[in-house]
Amino acid sequence: MIKLRSLFDGQLPGLVMFDLDGTLVDSVPDLAYGVDRMLEQLGRPPAGLAKVRNWVGNGALVLVRRALADSIEHDAVADADAEAALPLFMEAYAEANGQTVRYPGALECLQKLQAAGIRLGLVTNKPERFIPELLQEQQLKGFFDWIVGGDTLPQRKPEPDGLLSVMQQAGFGAGQSLFVGDSRNDILAARAAGVSCAALTYGYNYGEDVATYQPELVIDNLQELVQG
Repeated sequence: MIKLRSLFDGQLPGLVMFDLDGTLVDSVPDLAYGVDRMLEQLGRPPAGLAKVRNWVGNGALVLVRRALADSIEHDAVADADAEAALPLFMEAYAEANGQTVRYPGALECLQKLQAAGIRLGLVTNKPERFIPELLQEQQLKGFFDWIVGGDTLPQRKPEPDGLLSVMQQAGFGAGQSLFVGDSRNDILAARAAGVSCAALTYGYNYGEDVATYQPELVIDNLQELVQG
């Protein structure tokens, strides 16, 4: 675990927290199904996989707003329209046909961290109701002692509240904790919480290079985090 130890003066952290979508699993196909079904019910053309891939990461309501705007910029969308469309998306996403897949190396990374005695937490902007079934389907259930969804607390990433909540419950300070994510929201949340961030290059970062936001570590695969 050379790269992991390099962030903590040669030691292992006590706590590693993970993002979910774009970090541990690729959920865009199912999210795109939910978005396109919602748009169909509203009499609008579908968005498609490529657009949705650049829209995810800020929670369900923002995804709905971006779909209604057909753009990552969504300020012009009326709050009432977004609130009315949100239940349509949530219902459609709940009925999605299970195209989400686990990223290579994700399971092995969690297994090695757990075997090393490191406590694990999950902090995601995905609505809490969808998390247990997804973890079960992707064989990721049982690794996380603390789980924070996008609607668990009043504020979600890029606010640091979820990370701070897990750290408080786990009893680890910022100097003993790491957050692993794939987007600027993850990096900003980690920075605001005072913890180091390892950012993956393959996730959902709105088409931008994740290294632009200067995380402490940039990796191409979760296996890199636990090698050596």
